[in-house]
Formats: sequence, structure tokens, C-alpha cells
Amino acid sequence: MTSGQNWQRELEELRHREALAEQMGGPDKLARQHGRGKMDARARLAAMCDPGSFREIGKIAGSASYDENGDLTGVTPAPFLFGKATVNGRPVVATADDFTIRGGAADAGIARKMVQAETMAHELKLPIIRMIDGTGGGGSVKTLEQIGATYIPAVPGWGDVVQNLDTVPVVALALGPTAGLGAARVVASHYSVMVRGLSQLFAAGPAVVDAMGANYEGPADPMAAKEALGGVDIHTRNGVVDDEVASEAEAFARARHFLSFMPEYAGQHARRAQPTDPVDRREEALLSLVPHDPKQVYSMRRAMDLILDTGTVFEIGKNWGRTAITALARLDGYPVAVVASDPSFLGGSWDAKTSEKVERFVKLADQFRLPIVHLVDNPGFMIGREAELAGTIRYGVQAMNAIYRATVPLASIVMRRAYGIAGSAMSNAERYQYRFCWPSGDWGSLPIAGGLEVAYKSELEASDDPAAELEAIKARLAKVTSPFRSAERFNVEDIIDPRDTRPLLCEFAELAWRKIGSE
Repeated sequence: MTSGQNWQRELEELRHREALAEQMGGPDKLARQHGRGKMDARARLAAMCDPGSFREIGKIAGSASYDENGDLTGVTPAPFLFGKATVNGRPVVATADDFTIRGGAADAGIARKMVQAETMAHELKLPIIRMIDGTGGGGSVKTLEQIGATYIPAVPGWGDVVQNLDTVPVVALALGPTAGLGAARVVASHYSVMVRGLSQLFAAGPAVVDAMGANYEGPADPMAAKEALGGVDIHTRNGVVDDEVASEAEAFARARHFLSFMPEYAGQHARRAQPTDPVDRREEALLSLVPHDPKQVYSMRRAMDLILDTGTVFEIGKNWGRTAITALARLDGYPVAVVASDPSFLGGSWDAKTSEKVERFVKLADQFRLPIVHLVDNPGFMIGREAELAGTIRYGVQAMNAIYRATVPLASIVMRRAYGIAGSAMSNAERYQYRFCWPSGDWGSLPIAGGLEVAYKSELEASDDPAAELEAIKARLAKVTSPFRSAERFNVEDIIDPRDTRPLLCEFAELAWRKIGSE
């Protein structure tokens, strides 16, 4: 008998315990999970990670039961799985809540596993992916009876969650109803996704809200009530969650795509992809993209497709803060972060939510050292009573501050308007201005149309024909406001043929990454 065979009995017990863990919540609970159109935790890990790359950690952890002889009779696995895996060939920490075991509540020793997953991520500098379903590690009322006492609330390992936000890319996928700590874990991320019809997110679910008398009168149907309280249409439009998708498979694909732009940790450089798009591609369509009529809109997303590497634009937060488009993309294979005005929504004026979105995105770009490209058509901050009630100027200044604090290279393309404080937030004016302006450029402290009659009030009142006088003033100012007048005084650096935008931005990307590579 060899020494290895001496431990055969123990190895058999290990395999038995592993088999029990793989049963998760049991056939009935798994059938219920699948019947709701949801994948189980192990299937999610297999779908998210590169094939065969997931190595589970703490697989046999859970709540075991024994007979009077001390022999194992059963195991309730911990409703939290994690391990080391690869995504796009790069190492990650992958985690998944198991809703089939007590709705993912913190029973069965979940807390220690969750803390270890978060600690592993920042200590080993690995991106972490959270697939959240249920309370996501939060407790249940039944837990109190099992413990025999209540406790002052604290979240074990939350310091690790905060540290991960500072050190590694964090992706969170809400793949079911997520409440309490589960909801908090979704929000504490750099990129988050919900699945339409499958995901809901709330501080507390409808039943708890009703029981607490919080004046919630949702639909009687439980699923409809969850959607009404915290569905996709709420949280991907208020900025709590970045994006919505139609299926779990699409959620996994977007998570993988997001990570493809990211370095593995803050301080490492993101990777350049093999260039597939000519640097010297000059698109004729850019010549007629911006209309001469300042009241007409155009598609900024079309402009992005024409300028950036073909097929690389990965928009984030499309349904909230809609007057700005934020996206990851590539220029000559180099990853860049793109902020772009959207003149088709509210004329492109920055409101409070847009400013919040821009601030968050610029901070993400700076943290992970991605050069910023800003495509500008900004008529200023939203004005009016609603804008004042929303605190627009505070959020707008915070966005501007983020741009001034960013240390990564930034290039701006002024495609049309740049007015007021919001317009000046296109870049840090105290650094080198890597800036190009189109002939359609229109800028100033405020739009001429908004201040003309106030500025020339006395002349208009003294005129025998105020309407004719107003037209004459407009004609004179049209010449003064020509972008070429600004270029004469070097108030703008270069006015370019719009078709040259891509080649010039590819040059910027190369120089920017040359600088970043020297850090």
C-alpha cells in the first residue's frame, strides 16, 4: 500500500462534500430558479469566465449536520461562490450569489467567504466580478433567532469593498431582485448592469416597505411590485446602475467588454489592441454632419462611429444623464475614454444628472489612466427653476473640478457650441490645450441670442425701427463671432477640416500613451 492510498477515505469524503456543494439548494430550488428564467450560480460562473478557467475557493464551506456518532448527514452550502478565473485570458476574482440557498442571505457562513473574495482582489491586484442575486450577503430575520440576539449593524469586510474601488476594476451584475447589502454591492462598483425583467434593486423590497408603512402602494402581483419599486426603468435612468441588457448572456458579454478596456489594477497600463482601422481614414460624412442652422440637431453617436476605431465604441450609462455620452473606445488600438455632448437631448445643455455622470466617468478615466477625448457641443448648464431646484450648478462645478483634477492627457474637439461655465469645462485651461475646433464652432460667455436684446436695449428702444435695428446688430455680430476671429487672437489653437479629426486624434492617442507609458 502506497502512502497516497492511506488517505483514500479522506479523499472520498472530500469528493462527497464537493458533490453536496454542487447540489446547491437542491433540485426543487434549482428548478424554481430555472423556471424564473434565471441561470444558477454555477452556470453563471461558467458562462462569465473563460472556459475551464474557474477554480473555486472554499467550495465545501457551509452549514453541516451530523448524527449522534459525529458522522456527516448533510450540508447546506454557503450561498456565495468565488474563485480565481480568467476573463479575456486575464486573471480575475469571480463571485456569484446562490439564490437557491435562503435567497442568498448571510446564513451558512457566507460572510467570511465574501470578505476573502474582496480581500483577494485588492491584495493580489485582480479585477473582481460580482454576480448578485438576492440580499447579496445581507442577513435575514430568521438569523436573529438562530443567533439568539440582535446586533448593531456592521458590514463585515466593507473596508475591502472600498479599497477595491481604489485599486482594481469592479464589475457588478444584478441578476435578480437585489436588496439591502446586495443592492449596496451593486452600487459599489465601477460598472454595473441590470437585466430587464429579471433584475430589481432596492434598499428594501415591497413587502418590507409595506410592513414599515412607507406609503408604498405597488401592484398586487409580487413581480410587478418589485418592478414598480426598483426595476430597470428606475435605476438605469437615475444613475444608480449604469446599463440595462435583455439577457444574462448579454450581461456577461458587456462585463467582459468593459474589462477589455481596463488594466488589471490601478497603476498598471491598459492594453492596446491590434489596430484594425487606418489612422488616415478621413470620412466625407463629417463635412456635412453639423448643420448650419444652430437650431438643428445631429447625431453625436454617428460622429463617434466616424471618428473612433470602427466597432469599438462601448457606451456606458446611455439612459441617464443623457445630454452627455460617456463611452470607452479605441484610437489606433489605444484605449481612450470619450465624453461627448448630445445635442439631440435638451439641446446638449448639462443638467444635474449629466454633470454627475461626467464627474464619475472622468474620475474613472483618471484612476485607470485612460486618456480622455472630449467632443464638445455644449450650450451651457440647464437654466430655469427646475434646474435650480436640482442643484445643477453644484453638480456642474463638481464635474468641472473633476476635469481640472484629472492628470491624464485630454484632447477636445469643439464641434459647435461652447458657452459659459459648462462650455469651459471642456478641458483644464491651465494645462496645455490639445484642442481642435471645427469651422462650425460657436462659443462665448453666453449665447448671443440669449443676451443680445438685453445688451442692446437702449439702442433698440431709441430706434425708429427696432426690428430692423435688431437684424443689423445680428449681422454685425455674426462676423465678430466667426471662429476665425478667435483663431486670429490664438483664443483657439487650430481650426481644422472635420475630416482630419480622426487622424489628429490618433496622433493624440499615440502621444498620450507615450506619456502614460513613462509614468
